[in-house]
Amino acid sequence: PQAGLFNLYGPTEAAIDVTHWTCTPDDVLSVPIGRPIDNLKTHILDDGLLPAAQGVAAELYLGGVGLARGYHNRAALTAERFVPDPFDEQGGRLYR
Repeated sequence: PQAGLFNLYGPTEAAIDVTHWTCTPDDVLSVPIGRPIDNLKTHILDDGLLPAAQGVAAELYLGGVGLARGYHNRAALTAERFVPDPFDEQGGRLYR
């Protein structure tokens, strides 16, 4: 019998599963991390927290309801890794 293969991506700081991809037989050379699951979002941003152009070095930022509050007793690290979401008018945060 055939079994389905799924790629789920996400760090502990963002509830582990942030993106989902249903693998296909064509996914032999590479498997995408997929698209965000419901109530989560991804952004590829430059150093100024602006959307990065294709081919430019950038960083993946994760946001939405799955984010952790931060690191226990590590305020400086929390401030470094959990930043204000420039696209959320309601004061959301992003994990970088």
